[in-house]
Amino acid sequence: MITVSQNADVTPQQLDRYARLVYEKIGVTISAQKTTLLSNRLRRRLRALNLDCYDAYYELLRKVAADDPEWDEFLNEVTTHETYLFRDETHWNWLRNVYLPQILLEGRAGRRPKSLRVWSAACSTGDEATSIACCAADRLTPMNEWKIEVFGSDVGAGAVAQARKLTFGERAMRLVPADHKRRFFDRLTDGTHAAKPMLRELVRFETHNLLYPLKQPAFDLIFLKNVLIYFDVASKRKVLETVRRALKPGGMLVTGAAEGVAELIKDMESTSGWLHRSPMRAATASGVRT
Repeated sequence: MITVSQNADVTPQQLDRYARLVYEKIGVTISAQKTTLLSNRLRRRLRALNLDCYDAYYELLRKVAADDPEWDEFLNEVTTHETYLFRDETHWNWLRNVYLPQILLEGRAGRRPKSLRVWSAACSTGDEATSIACCAADRLTPMNEWKIEVFGSDVGAGAVAQARKLTFGERAMRLVPADHKRRFFDRLTDGTHAAKPMLRELVRFETHNLLYPLKQPAFDLIFLKNVLIYFDVASKRKVLETVRRALKPGGMLVTGAAEGVAELIKDMESTSGWLHRSPMRAATASGVRT
């Protein structure tokens, strides 16, 4: 085994072993270009566990149960990415100014139930799900006539625990419209912003691995952004099958601009490079479209 010095990176062989662990667990690929990043994050776990080499930590992960808390600590280290509310202005303009006004009109005209179910997949610390809730609360009026449910999921239990707090720092809030800050958040004495009860009632969070089916009623709208770029084609297919099963016939899927899924969702109608509509076909009881 190789003792870890302050600046030692994982060897190519160690990188390969850790990469296979991550891929087997959540389908995410780690390339050789991430050697330094992975090494830095693994060193934090070594210090926390008083281990002196990467191989010892690898063996620990191989031996612990799949639901052991250390797996969550490990995945949090290797999959954490920056997130903030109202990231990607184009998507939020569409949601606020096109999608929500349309379903509001349909609801008032009796052409659809006054309900909306949205899934923020790979929600991290809840910034995206909270942004969705803000938009829905703002546009679907009067709010007491609508049943709004925003479901956020992430593979990391730590991220989900943070999301459930619905509290955000100034940096995460920097793009939130001023009127939304005033209406939907309370500024705390430490400078953070906490969602008000009216917003908290709309959202909930659970852990979920996108490689596996989601045991939830179908959604009208699914956000799947800035996550598939870390998956290879085989894993993307699995994730997109999960999404198809979770989306109502005619439901909308929002993806990131660089997800690379165009060839994998040819059965869906693409209205732009990032907005897709599921086929208008009936779903079977299991959720598989016929």
